[in-house]
Amino acid sequence: MTDSDPTAGPERPTPVSVLLPTVRWTEACDEVADQLRGPAAFAGGDGGARGGDRAADELLVICDSPDDPVAARRGDLPDRVRVLVAGEPEGCSGKANAIAAGMEAAANDRIAWTDDDFRHPPDWLATLDADYERRGPTTEVPVFVGDDPLGRLFEPAYVIGGTLAVFAAGVAWGGAVIFERDDLRDGEAAFLRDLRRTVSDDGTLTAHLDVSAVDRTRYVRAGGSLRGSLERFVRFLTITRYHAPRATAFNAAFGVAMAALCLFAPFIGVGVVTALAGAAYARFGIARATFLLAAPGVLIAPPLMAYAFARRTFVWGGRRYRWRSLFDVEVEPV
Repeated sequence: MTDSDPTAGPERPTPVSVLLPTVRWTEACDEVADQLRGPAAFAGGDGGARGGDRAADELLVICDSPDDPVAARRGDLPDRVRVLVAGEPEGCSGKANAIAAGMEAAANDRIAWTDDDFRHPPDWLATLDADYERRGPTTEVPVFVGDDPLGRLFEPAYVIGGTLAVFAAGVAWGGAVIFERDDLRDGEAAFLRDLRRTVSDDGTLTAHLDVSAVDRTRYVRAGGSLRGSLERFVRFLTITRYHAPRATAFNAAFGVAMAALCLFAPFIGVGVVTALAGAAYARFGIARATFLLAAPGVLIAPPLMAYAFARRTFVWGGRRYRWRSLFDVEVEPV
C-alpha cells in the first residue's frame, strides 16, 4: 500500500486501472465502464498515473486475438476504456497471460481485477476502492452458482471449499480484488514472470500478495453443461493441489471420512454434512436450497477426486492444459 498524501481528501482519490479479461463485450464491460471516474474527480492532477498527463480510472478489456469478437469494439468504446490484445499464451493459461499483459499496459499503480461472469452493481468499483483505502489489498468473495445438475450438486462443496476459504484463508479471488503494484511482496517483475509460466492467476496472486477479504459476496454462474462442470472441478482441484497441497490433502481425507460416515451411519452422516453446509450458507447469506444436496455431493466426492487426480489435462476457455507442476504448463488445442 503506497503512502497517501496527508493533504488529500475525498475529492482526490487514487486512479484505478481495472483489468477485465474476456473475448466478448458483455454486460460486465458496460457495468464497469459506467463506474470509471474521469479527470475531474482527481482535481486535474496526475494522481500517480503512469504514462498519462491527467489521472483517471480506466478499464482494460483484454482478449487473446484480434479475431476475438470484443476486438471489433476497438473503434467504438466508452471513455477511458481500451481493448488490449494479449496474444496467444505460451506456457501459461490464457487468463494468466491476459492479466500479465494488462498489468504491463495499465496506466495506474492501483489495480483491480475482475471477471465478466457476475453482476457489478453501480457502486462496485467505488466500494472496492474505499476498501483499499481502509485496509489495503482487498478481495470480495465468490459464490459459485451451478447452471446444470452437476454444477448445482457441487455448490455446497464450493461454498465450503471456495467461498469460506477465500474469506478465511487470505486467498485472492481474481473476480474482485484490488491492490497496488508496490504491495506485491517480491516485486512486479517476479509476479509477472510467475504468471507467464502457470495456470492460476488467483493462486499466483495469493502467493505474491497479503490480502484480506471483505464480507461481501458475488454470485458467479458456473458450468452450463455436465462436461463444463466436470472440467471446472478438475481445474479447481488441480489449482489447490499445486498452490495449497496441505489443504488439498486435508480436503481429500475429510471428503472420504464424510462419505464413509454417510454410507455407514446415514442418519448421523447426512445430518452432519447438511448442517455444516447449511451453516456455511447462513454465514454468507446464501438463500439457496442447494445446501440440501450436501450429502449426495459428499458421496460422489471421493470418486470424482480420484478422477481429477488421475486426469493429466483439463479444458478451460477453449484450450486444453497439461499442467505437470506449478511452473510447467503445456497449452494444447482442443
